[in-house]
Parts: sequence; structure tokens; C-alpha cells
Amino acid sequence: MAGHSKWANIKHRKGRQDAKRGKLFSRLIRELTVSAKLGGPNLDDNPRLRTALDKALGSNMPKDTIERAIQRGAGGSEGENLEEITFEGYGPGGVAIMVESMTDNNNRTVAEVRHAFTKSGGNLGTDGSVSYLFTKKGMIRLESGLDQEEVMDASIEAGAEDIEVNEDGSMTVTTDPDDYQNVLKEISSSFDLEDSEIALIPENSISLDLETSLKVYKLLEMLEDLDDTQNVHSNADFDPEMVNHLD
Repeated sequence: MAGHSKWANIKHRKGRQDAKRGKLFSRLIRELTVSAKLGGPNLDDNPRLRTALDKALGSNMPKDTIERAIQRGAGGSEGENLEEITFEGYGPGGVAIMVESMTDNNNRTVAEVRHAFTKSGGNLGTDGSVSYLFTKKGMIRLESGLDQEEVMDASIEAGAEDIEVNEDGSMTVTTDPDDYQNVLKEISSSFDLEDSEIALIPENSISLDLETSLKVYKLLEMLEDLDDTQNVHSNADFDPEMVNHLD
């Protein structure tokens, strides 16, 4: 899980940049709208919508913006042309990559994702080519400086599957997707969180040298920057020196 944690930390830093450009809000609004359309506006009956709401609130999205997005989705007028597509492919060094997209133009999105893979020395695969290498899990990241023993005790009691201490002192709690909301509620009531999500976690990571790490990072950034991209996951275990070579 080390590879995912490193990319998650990079994504978290990049998320702050996205917020400045308005991209993060656009992605969250799409998720809120589609979640409400598919499962209805009742949070108790729609765990996907509750997860999207928690993420939106955690990103300081205005409540009226959240409410409008949910109302549009529940009304059926918005989001009816949006389609969820997951792309699978390989990057430099044989790294497996999953791209979750939401689009109103399938042809455009396929072309953009394929271009990103090709330009970066990877290739877009077929359905099932890499998805078997990932498992869906709840991920809850806590800020550094917390009492690690207290976090571990509270997480285990709440039903967490695993707790990992990251290099920067922050902690990552992993849960079964079905237990995610309950664990998130319990932990967030006592500790400060960085962020949380339901993510695709690689069963095994591929260790990369510095040169390949930078190539894979460039590809993941290109995929993240596509307008239709919601999430990007990989099984890359980046070279620790990579952070010293990023712009």
C-alpha cells in the first residue's frame, strides 16, 4: 500500500492547486449531481452521496453550491447525459493505472485519455486488463502530530482494517467500503482529518527508479488534469528522491 500512500499525498497537495483553478469544485459538483441522480437525495439511503458530501464539505465548498448540485441531480434534469467510465492502462515501467471519468462525450474522453497514455510512453488497455490488480477500500488520512496510539485504538474500535503511519507523520486508516462511513464518523469526531475517500488500492506496488518515477508522475498529472477525470489510481511505488525533482 506504500505506493498508493505516496501518490495519495501527491494528489492531496495537487488538490489544493486544483481548488485554486476551480477544478476540484467542478469534480465534486459532478459527483454530487450524479450521486443524487442515481441514488436519490436522502443521505441515509445513499452512501455514495454522503461520501461526496463529506468530501465537498471537507474542501470548503459553499453549502448552497452543494445543495444546488444535489437538487439538480435529484430533479433529473442535470447529470442525465453524464456517463461514468473507468479506463485501464499501463504506464512506464509497467505501472498499472486506473482512471475514473465522468463525461457527456465518450469519444472525446477516450481520445484524451489515450493521448495522455501514448504521449507518456504508456498504453491504454482493455476492460479488465489491470482492474484485477486493485481492490476498493475506504481511505481516511489524518494530520501529523496526533497521538498515534490513540488513533490506532480508536480506529480499531471503529472497525478499521489497517492503520499506516506515513513518512511525514500523518496516518492513513483503511476500511472496508461498507464500513467506511461508520469509521469516518467515529474518527472525525475525535481527530483532525486531511481528507478521506473510497479509492482503488493496488494489491501490490511496483518499485520505480527515479527516472521512471518522474515519467509515471508526469503521466498521472496529465490524466488528473483532464476535465473529465474524477480520480486516478496506480500501483507505482515512487523513488523517494522524486519529490526533490518536481516543479
